[in-house]
Amino acid sequence: MLSNIFDAHAHYDDGWFDDDRDKLLASLPGQGVCGVVNNSVDLNTAKKVIALAEKYEYIYAAVGFHPENLDDMPEDYLQKIAELTKHPKVVAIGETGLDYHWDIPREKQQRVFEKQIKLSLELKMPLVVHDREAHGDVFELLRRYKPNALVHCFSGSVELMREAVRLGFYISLGGVVTFKNARQSVEVASEIPLEKLLLETDAPYMSPVPFRGKRNDSSKIIYAAEKIAALRNITVQELLNITSENAKRFYNI
Repeated sequence: MLSNIFDAHAHYDDGWFDDDRDKLLASLPGQGVCGVVNNSVDLNTAKKVIALAEKYEYIYAAVGFHPENLDDMPEDYLQKIAELTKHPKVVAIGETGLDYHWDIPREKQQRVFEKQIKLSLELKMPLVVHDREAHGDVFELLRRYKPNALVHCFSGSVELMREAVRLGFYISLGGVVTFKNARQSVEVASEIPLEKLLLETDAPYMSPVPFRGKRNDSSKIIYAAEKIAALRNITVQELLNITSENAKRFYNI
């Protein structure tokens, strides 16, 4: 059985897990999963991901505001995030970033993202970055501040990956590399320095082939791992070992 599976980015507080969350999470270590970082999208989900991290030894939490969750944000949101980072199982600020797919005021997104970047630097904590159809503005801010960042579910070009690596950032890849039309993700997976690569599910989203459209979970990371390992001409277990160590290094676990 494969072991040392570290899921660098998931959302187990999501409603899609309400029917069997505890049964599933109790089963994952027996399927080789050694770590999961559960990301929040606002203060409500931050409390949920921390509760899950308290309940399961192998689960950790990231706290922050996602660009799609800015409507009910309190004025003192940064102070509240900073308070939550004092919990011993909170390992990062996130998930935060920019999302230009939806009609959300860009200026507000940029302002909130920039403040969370500054907070991650102030607290010396890793930053988990969401970048959807916003590469230019995301990287303009990352270049300016150079936080210790993970660009999750990376969707950029090989050239952008190279810049990210030059800046010291990590990149995580998941189920998208198994999709038939995933040319860019496959190119990135083929060329990224292995010491900068993490594996993720973004569970319950982004399920790999042959589960596309169904609920994702950390046990399914092996489908992306199989694809990437074949591209890199190493064994799946070697890739899992490398990416697990990378995740622990990035998250200071």
